[in-house]
Parts: sequence; C-alpha cells; structure tokens
Amino acid sequence: MNSYELVSKTIRGENNTGITPLYAWVFDNVVEAIEKDFGSLHQFEDHYQLDMAHIFGGPFPYNLNEISRLRASGIEITPEILLELPMVDPNQMKDYQSVVGDLNHQKISRERFCYMQTNGIFECLNEVFGIENHLCYMMLNKDALAEVYRRQAEWNVAFANNIIDLGMDMIHVSDDWGTQNSLMFSPASWKELIYPNHKILIDAVKARDTFVSLHSDGNINLVLDGIVELGYDLIHPYQESAGMSYDVYLNKYQDKFALLGGICIQTTLGFGDYQRLESEIRRVFATLKNKRWICCTTHIVQSHCSIEELKFAYDLALELSGKIK
Repeated sequence: MNSYELVSKTIRGENNTGITPLYAWVFDNVVEAIEKDFGSLHQFEDHYQLDMAHIFGGPFPYNLNEISRLRASGIEITPEILLELPMVDPNQMKDYQSVVGDLNHQKISRERFCYMQTNGIFECLNEVFGIENHLCYMMLNKDALAEVYRRQAEWNVAFANNIIDLGMDMIHVSDDWGTQNSLMFSPASWKELIYPNHKILIDAVKARDTFVSLHSDGNINLVLDGIVELGYDLIHPYQESAGMSYDVYLNKYQDKFALLGGICIQTTLGFGDYQRLESEIRRVFATLKNKRWICCTTHIVQSHCSIEELKFAYDLALELSGKIK
C-alpha cells in the first residue's frame, strides 16, 4: 500500500493495517537546519517516510499592492470599499506552475497524498481588513461583509476546481476561528456568515469526489457539530492545548471526521524537555493509534526547536507508527 492509499483509507476510517500515517509541518522556520542535516527537505521527507505533502501556490484573491496603496492614501479598507475592487482572476493557469512541479515530485514520483492550502472565508480577509477591523465589521457592516464572503466563496470554488484539475487529492481550507478558550466570534455569527460560504466550497469539492479538510487553530468546540454538517473529512489540528479533548472526539466524532495533528508545537515540541516530549508522543499514540488519525505537528515547527529535538520526535513517531518492522 502506498502513502496515498494509506492516507485515503485512514481519512475514510478504513485503515486496518495497524500503520499510522506520518506528516510534519516543517516548512519555513526549520528548513535551513533540515537542509544542513539531511541535505534537503525532500530527503527529510523520505527518511521519515512522510505520507503527505502540503502544497502552497496559486494566486491570492486580491492585489495586495493596490490595497497597500489605498491604505497609504488614508482610505480604510471596509467591506464596501473592497466590493469596489476587482478580485484577481483565479483561472490564469500560469499562476499554478509551482503546484504542477510539486505534484510531479510528491504525487507522481513519491506516491504521497497531496493536499493544498486554500483560502477560507475569515482568515484570508484578515490580511485585507486587519483582524480587529474585520471582527468589528462582522457586527457593524454585516450586509456588505456577507456579500464580500459570498464573492470570496465563489472565487474559492474556481481556485479549488483548478487545483483539483491538476490532480490534488484534498482541498485544505485554512480559516482560523479559535482562541485558546473559544471562538473569536459568536456561534451565531459563525452560522450566519461563515457556515453558508464554507458550504458553497465544500459542496463543489465533494461534487468532484475530492477530500476537503479544515485548518483552524484554537478552541472550536462550539462549532464542531456545524463542521460535521458542512461535511469536512478531516480537521487539523484539533488543538488539545486549547481545550479540544480527544475523549470528546473518540466518543462523539470519530465516525464523522479524521484528525491530523497530535504533536503539539505549543506545549510539547521545541522546549528541550525530551522526557516530556517522549511521554506526550507515546500518550497520543496510545490514545489515537488505529483510529482516523494522521500523526503530524499541530502547526509549523517553531524556530526554537532544535534539529536534534525534531529528529528525536520523529524517530519515535516513526517507530510507533508501525512502519518499521
């Protein structure tokens, strides 16, 4: 069974191999250290038999240079102003050339399960509005913001269809909603403004017989039932350190969606406490192994994590995964 098949079966809840798929968010902060130790990021991926590839690329919905120019001239980017600005054409396939190259290596050469970072509804517009202003607009400019969201959802569908056409296995929607304790906004606002626009994208992706996953940091307990209604196949990171209990997942949701995560970069990996690191990794494996779980870091490995500690963690994860006989 290749990596694509192992991950696909795990997401569906059909993995009876006793092998846990592995992945790591090691882009950005620790790439230089990995390249120095392993020769390249690809060699790190091969060494630890990583089963997935997280792919980035393609256009951003708005011309950020134009938005910066407007801000510099004293114009606040409100929902009303944004609706006057054209969105970037998502159908210029020249903008996806890096995606093609990544798929050639990861999917065709390495037979990994490939998923691509894509825009949600809330998170991507924080870059346009600023998060504080954005949260205010959810209360004070609701009608105009709803139209911004609808337009964003349609753009997201076009983007997703293009990368599915290229051969992507899963659309990974990044849309941070959580704080350490709860949502950044009310469940009612989520249901009214965010839910219907995620539904537009998810229905389109499911019509293409493609997996769809959600990334949201923080505590999103209050909308887990809504996430199930939306039809997400997988959640990352299901953040235990923000009050997301694995017991709740196993008792209520394991037949609804899979998990990607388990190695916490907020509390466990990168703090130099090898005894605690080992204990935590073993605990999570004991809790989630043979469930709908792909072992991964809960977010990007931070720069304070040494390459020695990263190797220690993934040597152990590889051992516990069942890949080494």
